[in-house]
Amino acid sequence: MITLMGKSVFRGIAIGPLALFHRNTISTAVHEIESAEDEVKRFQGARETAVEQLKLLYDKAVQKVGEEQAAVFEVHQMMLEDDDYIESIEGLIRNEHMNAEAAVEQTAQQFAEMFRSMEDAYMQGRAADVLDISRRVQMELCGGQGVDFSKYDDVIIAADDLVPSETLQLDTDKLIGFITSGGSTSSHTAILARTLGIASVVGTGTQLHNDVDGMLAIIDGTTGMVYIDPDDDTLAKMKAKKAEEDEWNAKLEQVRGLESVTLDGRKINVFA
Repeated sequence: MITLMGKSVFRGIAIGPLALFHRNTISTAVHEIESAEDEVKRFQGARETAVEQLKLLYDKAVQKVGEEQAAVFEVHQMMLEDDDYIESIEGLIRNEHMNAEAAVEQTAQQFAEMFRSMEDAYMQGRAADVLDISRRVQMELCGGQGVDFSKYDDVIIAADDLVPSETLQLDTDKLIGFITSGGSTSSHTAILARTLGIASVVGTGTQLHNDVDGMLAIIDGTTGMVYIDPDDDTLAKMKAKKAEEDEWNAKLEQVRGLESVTLDGRKINVFA
């Protein structure tokens, strides 16, 4: 049995097979191109596809977590349509005869460093956003596979960290929990996980590898503990604890939306 300790994002308990999150393989090595205009068209095609993906993600996020949390995807769309960002990439392709993947990478790092150097904390946070949108374009340029959910009914995802777009692109109908070796409880992804009600533990500090892929895992969101390939005693205890949590949540659902009224008929306004 492998035991990990992290920070709980959502207090739920999840028991299911573990699937490692694999990102698309991206090569950002610089190499010369034959036609700059063809390469610009290739970049623009990938960028436009990325914008369409973000529009779909925004609509999906609004339905699942509301407009406030979905706003990050509108910001990402605007960043992908920013003239300075586009002109920088196209300039590298045309003037340096650089391939699109490398031009996107160089621009992303340049813009990210610019944001990091700003004094305003909000603007510093945009460094992660420009790297995220650039990676989306690069994934379109390079292709590749993510997590294959076809063999799972319910699954727990393990990753180094997940950006919001990656979290929402996962099949949330099958996703019952996730574990990350990095990340924080205040990240966009953690907020999305809480809103979606997905049992989650972040910041375990342990990078998992393919040898645990498919193993049974348990997330205890009440303590921040993770058990991989649990022994019989641990599994039995966690199943019992999950049954108690499920019963408690079922009772809460019965009073969702009801007025707060005492037995003698006095209404109480509950604000938090």
